[in-house]
Amino acid sequence: MASLGEGAAGSLSTLTFETFWSWLMRHPNCIFRAGTPEVALFDDDDLHWHFAADGPNYYVQVMRGKRLLGELLIEPERVSYVQELGEDREGEHHFELISETESDRYVLYLFTLAHGYDSAEAGEGDRSHSVH
Repeated sequence: MASLGEGAAGSLSTLTFETFWSWLMRHPNCIFRAGTPEVALFDDDDLHWHFAADGPNYYVQVMRGKRLLGELLIEPERVSYVQELGEDREGEHHFELISETESDRYVLYLFTLAHGYDSAEAGEGDRSHSVH
């Protein structure tokens, strides 16, 4: 189980999964890594991120050209909320997708991006940008 911590600024912000996912899909070139507490997929200059859905499940895929190199299955119904931990190292912003029950709270998925969530930008149209 991954621990829940405080971001660099000492405070945590939370998002719904739907809000986070919608925002994340507009920022595929900003992802440094994605995974679970046990395994991670890493970005590289000759790779790109792709998002897919199949029924209730979502997929985050890392690709080289058209070749699938790795895939992360996201089960949205298991995600209670998304926690933005802030900036750890310069230019690395961490997000944890949390499952919470009456008796337990744990990290299901992890994302590290080049920037944090911006609620003012989140509602804008399909706007992607590249940061590596």
